[in-house]
Amino acid sequence: MNILMISSTLPYPPSRSGTEIRTFNLLKYLHQRHSITLITQRSKGTLDADVDALRDWVDNLVVFPRREGTVSQKGIGSILSKGSRFLESTIKGVPPNVLHRYSPEMHAWIDECVREGRCDAMTFEHSANAIYARPSYRGKAKMLVNVHSSIYWGTINYLKMGASENPDRDRAYLPTLKRYETNYCNLCDRIVVTTPDDKDQLLELSPDAKIEVIPNGVDLDLFPYRTTDLGGQGLIFVGAMDMTHNIDAVRFFVLQVLPALQERYPEATFTIAGGHPTKEVKALGERPGTIVTGRVPSMVEYLHQATVCVIPLQTGFGIKNKTMEAMAAGVPVVGSDRGLEGLAVDGENVPLAALRANTVEEYVTAIGRLFDEPQLRQELAKTARSLIEEEFTWESAGSRYEKALMGE
Repeated sequence: MNILMISSTLPYPPSRSGTEIRTFNLLKYLHQRHSITLITQRSKGTLDADVDALRDWVDNLVVFPRREGTVSQKGIGSILSKGSRFLESTIKGVPPNVLHRYSPEMHAWIDECVREGRCDAMTFEHSANAIYARPSYRGKAKMLVNVHSSIYWGTINYLKMGASENPDRDRAYLPTLKRYETNYCNLCDRIVVTTPDDKDQLLELSPDAKIEVIPNGVDLDLFPYRTTDLGGQGLIFVGAMDMTHNIDAVRFFVLQVLPALQERYPEATFTIAGGHPTKEVKALGERPGTIVTGRVPSMVEYLHQATVCVIPLQTGFGIKNKTMEAMAAGVPVVGSDRGLEGLAVDGENVPLAALRANTVEEYVTAIGRLFDEPQLRQELAKTARSLIEEEFTWESAGSRYEKALMGE
């Protein structure tokens, strides 16, 4: 089958965020049995070496330059610019962050590809890329949207949690977000999401949509099970540190949880490992016991050195790569409901694979247990690794993605 995969983000190297990781690994699996054309964009910071390396995983790579944002305006110019963006977004029924990355040149290329019958199926990798779906494509190529995360429900979650940087703006855009996601759910042949909750939310928008739940996976070669538990009182959080939900998570942990934990465990440390830390994140490194690494050469080595991995996410939907990678690496996990979403790690008749915490007190209690009980750490680590091996590999996810794409 000739498959056209559409991603406004270059999915290489597959390490910066969950979007790149999921897109690349599904692409890698499909490439084993199908002809893959990937159309994508590169930003000013994209390395030629990364583009060249990506060519080894596809049959045809088409790369367009990403339209960069204009210099910010002030005063009346800024007001007019914002008003213009709001009007354009409302009229077109497309969220502003989607319009920002939209490429008319890419769309023209896709039109020609479909018109000439060069693809049997097309995938829109992330809901933001569903802007390229057209009603005229129906009957000419199967259309699948891989909803890494819902823009509409994600915005609602940010507003509920008080994590939105501009609540008035985000509330104003909600009708447009809802319209956009309803439209692509109604238009495309198949929708793929990562958790049952994601599916239920999109079914509220489009009850007749064909939605398949396909969770993320872990590359077990990149995240081997550690052979030694070093003990100690070292905590770690991993992730791209310019992402809003990650920034919100580490700020909550450093400012609220860590001081309470250090009253009981003065030697406790918290390492924030991940590239592109913002000034806000770097400032956390000045707090007692907090280390901000920036990008690290090997994330799994940092995980293996930690006593516990914490996933204190308060916003965002979908299954989390960072959680599964820590579990695969043999590091016991303490996570929030958001951090553990989509994973059966506790509950009745479920082997305990992670500890759940949502409040400061719950985090201190759960982490304290793991600091004090080596046997519990070992039991959680073994159960978690088994869960990942049995249910969350990229081979399993890729096989299910292939079937969804073929309409099975």
